Amino acid sequence: MKGTVMADRTASIHRQTKETDISLELNLDGQGKYEIDTGAGFLDHMLTHLSKHSRIDLQVKAAGDLEVDAHHTVEDVAICLGECLVKALGDKKGIARYGHSSVPMEDALANVSVDLSGRAACVYNVQYRTERIGDFDVECLEELLRSFANNGKLNLHVNVPYGTNSHHIAEAIFKALGKSLGMAVSIVGTDVPSTKGIL
Repeated sequence: MKGTVMADRTASIHRQTKETDISLELNLDGQGKYEIDTGAGFLDHMLTHLSKHSRIDLQVKAAGDLEVDAHHTVEDVAICLGECLVKALGDKKGIARYGHSSVPMEDALANVSVDLSGRAACVYNVQYRTERIGDFDVECLEELLRSFANNGKLNLHVNVPYGTNSHHIAEAIFKALGKSLGMAVSIVGTDVPSTKGIL
């Protein structure tokens, strides 16, 4: 695995295993532009919401063993996304650190909070009415978010108090995550937002 930190708050990574081959780039100070092709249509759809609503530019190219299922591709994309986030944040000086958003999507409401604390935690309280959205297993969504939190070294709390349509629930989650993450990475000062002096 190799990664590079580029000018400003950008990062890229290439991760290749026997199961997946992934290249990912992000720019925390972007405009929400995206080019995403993972081979899993619903995963692409969720990542575009994440990019658009966070205003983080995101490029993802992934090839995975989709003939098995989407699990490995989802997990490894999330690993790359989390590791790139850590690289792009650098010493975290000046960031807001916290972000939260409550996003409605027709029948569903998603409440998402993040803390770029340097410590990994994921709380996921979501119930779906179906096991799949199209050909995409909804279990993969929790796997994606948990893997992202672990590798991005952040606290991520996802709560969906109600919703009847599985697609709407998932879309609300990723829009809210985008809004929350965009808030948390925004520059609001010059120091590290912690009494410890380090995150």
